[in-house]
Amino acid sequence: MSRPRRLTALACTLLFAACTPSTPAAPDAATSATAPAVAAIPGGGIQADNLARHLSMLASDAFEGRAPTTEGERKTVDYISAQFAEAGLEPGGDNGGWTQAVTLERSVIEGPVTAQLRVGGATRALANGDDIAVETLRPGTGVDLSGTPLVFAGYGITAPELDWDDYAGLDVAGKVVVVLINDPDFEAAEPGRFGGRALTWYGRWTYKYEEAAKRGAAGVLIVHETEPASYPWATVRNGRAGPQYDIVRADADTHHLPMRGWIQRGVAEQLFQDAGLDFDAEKRRAQQAGFRGGALGDATLDLAFKVKRDRVTSHNVVGVLPGASRPDETVILSGHWDSFGVGEPDDNGDAIINGAVDNATAIASMIELARVFAAGPRPARTLQFIALTAEENGLLGATYYAANPLRPLETTAAVLNMEMWSPDGETHDISSWGKGRVSLERDLATAAAVEGRGWSPDPNLEAGLFYRADHFAFAQAGVPAITIGPGMDQLDGGIAGGKAARADYFAHRYHQPGDAFDDSWDMAGPTADTRTVYRLAEALANGEGWPAWDADSEFSARRVTSDAARAAPVR
Repeated sequence: MSRPRRLTALACTLLFAACTPSTPAAPDAATSATAPAVAAIPGGGIQADNLARHLSMLASDAFEGRAPTTEGERKTVDYISAQFAEAGLEPGGDNGGWTQAVTLERSVIEGPVTAQLRVGGATRALANGDDIAVETLRPGTGVDLSGTPLVFAGYGITAPELDWDDYAGLDVAGKVVVVLINDPDFEAAEPGRFGGRALTWYGRWTYKYEEAAKRGAAGVLIVHETEPASYPWATVRNGRAGPQYDIVRADADTHHLPMRGWIQRGVAEQLFQDAGLDFDAEKRRAQQAGFRGGALGDATLDLAFKVKRDRVTSHNVVGVLPGASRPDETVILSGHWDSFGVGEPDDNGDAIINGAVDNATAIASMIELARVFAAGPRPARTLQFIALTAEENGLLGATYYAANPLRPLETTAAVLNMEMWSPDGETHDISSWGKGRVSLERDLATAAAVEGRGWSPDPNLEAGLFYRADHFAFAQAGVPAITIGPGMDQLDGGIAGGKAARADYFAHRYHQPGDAFDDSWDMAGPTADTRTVYRLAEALANGEGWPAWDADSEFSARRVTSDAARAAPVR
């Protein structure tokens, strides 16, 4: 079926639901007197009390911040499995169970981190967590860099299609590379080769590490700045305070740098000054085509710490609701269950990073969606519910699943990933992360309209959220996928109120102990958002068409391969 026909089919499915009579008192019915009648959601509809109950449990101190491979994981996995079973799902994991085992390499820094810069004859000690934040995923017993030269490589980007190479003429083998976060267009007055302020893959910290590793660098220090990073230093520090994880890789020795980390902007400014350079001037130079990097004077870094490494097993939790007429086709509903566990105490002495908004909200919605779908008629396609592990460590649960799918990716129609519903009041809209260039964005808009709401494109493309959520691992495998998040236009407060609430959360609670559940939370927003996800998932599960990447998407060619492998494509 062509794209226009596919979209028409989905729209018809949703509009049929909108025109079906429903009980006016149903909790999922539209509240506006002028809104069209909306089909009742089974099981009494999405219940705010149920969402709050799951949230209060998953984000409680008893779950110890839900870090992978801890007692908190065991409690989390047991809880989700039990709730999936109670909701009416069937086990969808390994060997007929509720879980998929995800083998991970774990590394933990043991003992102190000693670090110092030597430049211009002076020596300056660096405090890990305050001045720098370092880690390693490379096999070995630790890191021991002595007198290692530092070089500046601008944004650390090599993009041949854009005629851009920050490493041109620069030998970084065995050296520590200092790079800037984001990409050269973030602070540009006019869009340049990177398309403007919207973050590209080249701006992500993961890309910068991988690119330097290809060149044999001893390490990378990314200069942290809150606005271009889109999060404060506390997020960087807390993310590296505990164990680090990676999937098992045959090429781990070459894939990973010996050392990777971040450096505070103030510390970097002093480093550049001591090397006879002006940080701001060098940054402006790095934003221009033809930039050439070089040594930071005679600066060298001494860095040493011990690492304990082992191989551990975490778990994705998987439940399925088999389809009635096309059970071999799949629509995935996903979200990550993990947070950061126990970190450094905040000013109030609280060290548990409960991860209430990020991302117990999505898991609560997934459990509630499982309940209402199981209470109603079976959809045509199978619905697969996956609570993913180790998202905070680099989308590892999703990456593992995409490499080891429990149901074929070729016949997976779509992935609807959920992230971080807002407890700050209901909104007129719902959103999706990044610029996906995929038909699912338009499908989400259609589903939102059924609920009398709108769809808003990501208002903060600079943050690069498209590359920071679990759907991205599926997208890389070619499966049409989006991450759905809350809108910004509050019913009481408007866009200004939504922006203020979002900014406050990222400044004071994101990846910090302050991200805790409160009984006073307004659950109207998560409830409305979950209803909209239901409408979209129902339409996709009952539709005959296949979602598709837009022609200009970097993932469209990968889906073509999946199309060819699909036994009975519907076009």
